[in-house]
Amino acid sequence: MSIITRRALLATAAVLAAPAVRAQGSWPERPVRIIVPFPPGQAADIFTRVYADELSRRWPQRVVVENRGGGAGAPALEAGARAAPDGYTLTAGTSGTLGVNPSVLPRLPYDAEKDFAFITNVVVLPLLIVAHPSLGMKTAAEIVAAAKAAPGAIDLATAGPATSQHMSAELFVHRTGIRLNMVHYRGSGPAMADLLSGNVKLMVDSVASALPHIQAGKVIPIAVTTPERAPQLPDVPTIAETVAPGYGAYGWTGLCAPAGTPEAIIQKVNADVGAILRQPAVQARFLELGGTAAPGTPEEFGAFVRREIAQWREVARIANVRLEG
Repeated sequence: MSIITRRALLATAAVLAAPAVRAQGSWPERPVRIIVPFPPGQAADIFTRVYADELSRRWPQRVVVENRGGGAGAPALEAGARAAPDGYTLTAGTSGTLGVNPSVLPRLPYDAEKDFAFITNVVVLPLLIVAHPSLGMKTAAEIVAAAKAAPGAIDLATAGPATSQHMSAELFVHRTGIRLNMVHYRGSGPAMADLLSGNVKLMVDSVASALPHIQAGKVIPIAVTTPERAPQLPDVPTIAETVAPGYGAYGWTGLCAPAGTPEAIIQKVNADVGAILRQPAVQARFLELGGTAAPGTPEEFGAFVRREIAQWREVARIANVRLEG
């Protein structure tokens, strides 16, 4: 082969490769969608829209939030996992859809550990135990003592079976060796309504949902579920520091892409979302909404998801929590 022929072949190869290089280097060249596995107005939707709006300002293309509710979030996560791994479809994975579903849904249409490329955690949502004033208890120690004296006599409301509120409550009773009567509702709203009326005396809810009622003096904050105290309620102790050392549970929402998405895109999204989440104004907005910004590396988020799956698998086994589906 002559030098001239060899040079021609190399030049042709460079021309053919150029569009692919340009396409990846200028990503995104069209709108990016983020699938949220819940209806509008849910926590995952609210927090996702905050940083999606910021990304739309930062990127040359819009970021569109697509809500797909129902089925404990499984259909939405399946759609995210099966999307083309080109960076144009991302998914808001949550404590329920990534952490809990693998242990409670018998026919899960996705593999939470293998079907996604993890990008970053986004927000941690502290949960807490709250009580109706008529219960006459203000500490976790008092609740544990009363429950041990009369196993199953105290009702505890949850937002529904296998929700983060329910699983956190199951972890609480397991770690303290007590028995409470779990009363499941279709969401946090109906459960809180019954708590406010005194029909149930105890509930696990999110700080975001319960905070207005706490501030109004309608419910009593007992203890938060996160390892550290919630910034919104700095005077409320944690379960870990009162009755169950090492206890830690919370809701959370992160961001992931289909497995096989180019590493360059994963790193770009991680860097841009992380920069947004570290902005003081965004962090303040998250606190107002009842959450805490939690940016990290893809490796950190992947390890976090795997720990969550392991913890809730054990809780689901002990409490025999299963969902039909």
